[in-house]
Amino acid sequence: MGRHVIEINRAPVLTLWAAVVAERLGFDESEALTFGKAVAALNAQSKGRRLGIFKPGKDRGKKPPEAKRGEEFRVDVCGRAVPAIETPGGVRAVIRGKEIDPEAVRRYLEGKFGEELDAARDAMQDLAASLKPADLADRAYGLYESFRPAIPPGKRGWGARGDLDLDLIRSLE
Repeated sequence: MGRHVIEINRAPVLTLWAAVVAERLGFDESEALTFGKAVAALNAQSKGRRLGIFKPGKDRGKKPPEAKRGEEFRVDVCGRAVPAIETPGGVRAVIRGKEIDPEAVRRYLEGKFGEELDAARDAMQDLAASLKPADLADRAYGLYESFRPAIPPGKRGWGARGDLDLDLIRSLE
């Protein structure tokens, strides 16, 4: 039997991993999905700025979004301080003042991983469960770096697909 490999780009892999990490740290599935999406978005924004794809200060001079009910706070997930708010449905990560819809994240992951979503989630959950929550919190991003798909460097790698090796993820347990 060969290796279990999924050809996919990094954004959905980080989204799923950060959601799995957030869930292991005590958030429910819907809450965790929003954190996964926020971590991937924050990483994409940082990388895009480094590569010159996004320009810093692009939103300068625009009216900031109106405050949502409840105060914004930060939750550390995969080395990122993710803005979040308490909503009637639970904690939700926010991007530019807008709460992230967990159902939209679920559909995104289903679309990107297809029938491989359960296998990828299971491998990541097993890895997350192999660590104490505090250790996972400290090591989460480093673990992601060790299994994320390899892509070309620089702008050539932006949005490129690579191989996500589920056997490699399982070997990290």
